[in-house]
Amino acid sequence: MTRVWSNPLDLSYRYQDVRFSGWVGGVHLGDPRRSIHREAADPSIVRYQGRYFLFASMSRGYWHSDDLAEWHYRPTEKLPPFDYAPDVREIDGALIISASRKTGNSPFFRSVDPLADDFAEVAPGTFSFWDPSIFQDDDGRIYLYWGCDNVQPLYGLELDSGLEPIGQPVPLAASDVERRGWERTGEDYVVPEPKTERERMVAQFAGRAPYIEGAWMTKVGDTYYLQYAAPGTQWNTYADGYLTSDSPLGPFTYSSSSPFSSKPGGFMTGAGHGSTFQDEWGNWWHAATMRISVNDVFERRMGIFPAGFDEDGVLFCNQSFADYPLVVPDGAFDPRARLEPEWMLLSYRASAKASSTAPGHDAALATDEDARDWWASTAPGVGEWLAVDLGQAQHVHAVQVNLADQALADTAPPLDVGADSGHTWRGIYETHTPAAFLLEGSLDGETWETLHDGSVSGEDRPHALVILDRPKMLRHVRVTAQTLPFDGAFAVSGLRVFGRGEGEAPPQVSPQAARIDARTARLSWTPAPAAMGYNVRYGSHPDKLYRSWLLYERDHLDVPSLNADEQTWFAVDSFNENGVTRGEPVLAVAIDAP
Repeated sequence: MTRVWSNPLDLSYRYQDVRFSGWVGGVHLGDPRRSIHREAADPSIVRYQGRYFLFASMSRGYWHSDDLAEWHYRPTEKLPPFDYAPDVREIDGALIISASRKTGNSPFFRSVDPLADDFAEVAPGTFSFWDPSIFQDDDGRIYLYWGCDNVQPLYGLELDSGLEPIGQPVPLAASDVERRGWERTGEDYVVPEPKTERERMVAQFAGRAPYIEGAWMTKVGDTYYLQYAAPGTQWNTYADGYLTSDSPLGPFTYSSSSPFSSKPGGFMTGAGHGSTFQDEWGNWWHAATMRISVNDVFERRMGIFPAGFDEDGVLFCNQSFADYPLVVPDGAFDPRARLEPEWMLLSYRASAKASSTAPGHDAALATDEDARDWWASTAPGVGEWLAVDLGQAQHVHAVQVNLADQALADTAPPLDVGADSGHTWRGIYETHTPAAFLLEGSLDGETWETLHDGSVSGEDRPHALVILDRPKMLRHVRVTAQTLPFDGAFAVSGLRVFGRGEGEAPPQVSPQAARIDARTARLSWTPAPAAMGYNVRYGSHPDKLYRSWLLYERDHLDVPSLNADEQTWFAVDSFNENGVTRGEPVLAVAIDAP
C-alpha cells in the first residue's frame, strides 16, 4: 500500500476578503483595493490520538488526516479566526493551541477531542507574542518560543503548568546577513528597485532586513533543534534554518547546514515557517509555507516534505522535485533514497488551447511551470475548458490541476465581519462553492474518456492530484469547470501531466563551480541534449547535498544563499520526461584560487 500526494497540498484553503486601505507607515499610497483569494500558511502539524492535525493561518478551523495524503477540513468558531500562525503541540496529553497577537495578551486553548470541537481557553496569557511555538521537554517542563521581526530576535522562556511565564524572555536567535546568504531578502536574493512611487513607499516601509520568524523546537537525543524562517514569506527564497543546543534555552549555535528547508525553484516556490514531526512509523517530515503572492503578499499554500536527521545529527529535507507526485510506502523509509520522482512531467510547455481567454491570461501560461501566472477564461467560468496536447501519445499516470483566483473581487459578495489591522481589513469566508472539474483524456482529440468527475463527490479541489487506476496512453488532456467559487472565471495556473516517456534520460552534465564571494557560488554547464531542465543539489559535503534548486531551460545559476564559512559542493542532475541523470559533485573553488 502507498500514499501519494503532490505539493502544494490539495486542501480546501479558505477565501479571504482583504481590503487594503492604501495607508502604509502613515503614508497614503492612493490605491485602496480589494482582493478575494485563498490563503493558508505557517503549518503546524502534530500527530495526536492516531491522527494528524494541521493548523494554519487564516483558516477559521483546521485539517485532519489519518495518512498525511487525504485531509479533511473542520471549521471551528471556538478559536480566534484572525490570529496569525496558530501553533499546536501535545502538552500533558492534550492539544495546546496558541496564535499571534500584536497587542494585549495571547491566550492558550486546550483540546482533548478536537473532532468534537471541545477547544476551550485554559490560560489568558500575560503578554503578546507573534509566531509562537510551545514545546514540552522529556522531563515535563514547558517552554515557549516566539518572534517575527526584522529587528528583534527570537525569544524563549519557560512556562509553568498553568502556562504562566517563569523568569524573563531570553534572546535566542538573530539574523546575520553578512555571513548567512540565505537570509538576504529578495527574489532569487535580489530586491528589485522600485519603479513607481507606490513601490518606493512600500519598500521604504518594509526595509531590506530579513524577517526572522516562525520558531519550531524539535529534540532528538540530547540535542535541541531551534528552527526559524527567513527572509520573508513573499520571496521564492523563503526557507527554514536551525540552531542547536544541549539546553532548551540555549545558548544556541547556528548550523551551517542551514537552510535545511529551501525550495527556490520549480512550479511553486518557498519552504519556510513550518513544523517538523514524525509519522506513525517514525519517519520525519517537514511542513512549510509555499508562496504565490500575486493577488496579495499573503496569498500562500502549504507543502509537506520528507525530512530526517543524518548520522551526524544534521537536519535535512529532501526537496528535489518537491512539487512532483510523492509516492510513499506505508512504513519506515530513508528520505534520502528518493533520487528521482516516481513519474516525470510530460506537459512542460505543451501546446494548450481554451474555450475563451481573459486578456493577459493565455492558455500557454498553464503549462509553463510557474504558479504565479495562469490561464483564465472570461467569467463566469462554469462550462469553460482548457486542453493540452502532449505532442504524442504518452504513458500518463497522474494529472494535477492547480486552480488560481482571477478577479474574484468582481463577483464575491463583501463580508461584514472581519478584523482591521490598520492598513488592511480582512474577513474569512465561512463557506464557498467548491471548485470542481471534469478531467478527460484522449488519444486523437475527438474521442474522450473521463479521468475524474468532480461532480460525484462535490469536494473543493484547488490543487487536485488525480491518480489514474492504471497508466493510460494519452495525447490530449482536457479540464472543464463544473462548479466555481463566487461564479468567477475558470483559472488554471498548472495543468500538469505526469508519467514516463519511452526514450532515454538526457546525458550527464558537469558544472563549473566557482565561489565568487563569501556567500555566492556561480555555476555554469553545457546544456545536455534533450534536457528539459536541471536539478542543482548542493551542500557542505559530497555526501550531504541536501539542498536543491529546480530549473527549466537554464545553463547557469548564481547561488547567493551560502554560509560564509561553509565549503560547498554542487551537483547538477539533468532530466526530461524520460528520467533523471545524476551529476557528480564538484567543489566550488574560490574564483581567485590558482
